[in-house]
Amino acid sequence: MTTPISTTSLPFPVLRHGKVRDVYEIDADRLLLVATDRVSAFDVVLDQAVPHKGAVLTQLTAWWFSQIRNVPHHMITADASEIVSLVPALRAHRDMLQGRAMLSRRANVFPVECVVRAYLSGSGWKDYLATGRLAGEALPAGMVESQALPEPRFTPATKAESGHDENISRAEMSNRLGAVAHRLEELSLELFRFGSGVAERAGLILADTKFEFGERDGEVILIDEVMTPDSSRFWARDSYRAGTTPPSFDKQPLRDYLQRLRNEGKWNGDAPGPKIPPDVITAMSNRYLEAYRRLTGSSLSIGNAT
Repeated sequence: MTTPISTTSLPFPVLRHGKVRDVYEIDADRLLLVATDRVSAFDVVLDQAVPHKGAVLTQLTAWWFSQIRNVPHHMITADASEIVSLVPALRAHRDMLQGRAMLSRRANVFPVECVVRAYLSGSGWKDYLATGRLAGEALPAGMVESQALPEPRFTPATKAESGHDENISRAEMSNRLGAVAHRLEELSLELFRFGSGVAERAGLILADTKFEFGERDGEVILIDEVMTPDSSRFWARDSYRAGTTPPSFDKQPLRDYLQRLRNEGKWNGDAPGPKIPPDVITAMSNRYLEAYRRLTGSSLSIGNAT
C-alpha cells in the first residue's frame, strides 16, 4: 500500500480543513479540493489514515461527473498533470496531489445537504423509530430497519461543520432557500435514479446518498463529492436482508471495531480515538477500492492501488 496522507500544506490560502478534505483558494474563480486519507467515526477524527481513501473519493467523484450528462458540475480537472499545468505554483507538489486533488470552479453553496433515501437506515431509521415519520412525512406503520421505502424520498438536512447534520423537512428547506428548493429536490431525485441504476448493474444497492449544490452565473451546479462511499450507503445486493444492518462499502470495519470497544468499556467515544489495528485499516482500504472497482468496472490505477 502507498503511504497515506493525513495533512497537506500548499502555497495557497486555506479556505477550510474538513474531516477529510482540505480546500485551498487558488484565485477568485477556482478552488483546489484535496481529499486526504483521514478517517472519522462517531464524530472523532482518528490519528491513523486509510491508504487510497482520498484517491477513491476524488477519482470516483470525477468518474461520476464524466457519466452525468444533464447536470453541470464544478470540476475543471482531477488529473494532477493538468492541475500543475493550470496552476504552476503546485508543480513541486504534484506527487502528493496525484489522484486526490480536484481543481474546481467556485460557486455560492446552498447551505443544505440534499439527501435521498430509498431504504430506511441510519438516521432515517432512528427518525422513524422515534416519530413514525421520515423528515416530517408519514411512512407506513410496522416497517423494519433497512426496508425499502415505497419510493425514494428527498430528506434534506442542515450542513454541519462538526458533528451530525440535522434532518429538516422539505417545507423547512423551502422556507430557508425559497423557490430554488424545488429545483434542488428535482435534481437530487434525478441523480439518485441514475446512480441507483449504475449501482444495480454493479450488484450494489444505493440505499441513500447526499448531494451538494451551488449557484454559479445564475445556474445550479453539482459540487463536492458525488455518490462515494463517504457520501452514500452502498450495500451488496446478494447479501441484503431487510430487518438487519447490512454492511456498507465504506468504513464499516472501523465502526464495528470502535463499537465493540465501546460495548466493552474500553473507549468512551471521546477524542482522541484509540489506535486502530492494521487489519482494520486494511479492511477499510479494501472496501473503498472494491466500491470503486464495482461501480466503475476497473481498478483504481493511482500509485499501487489495485
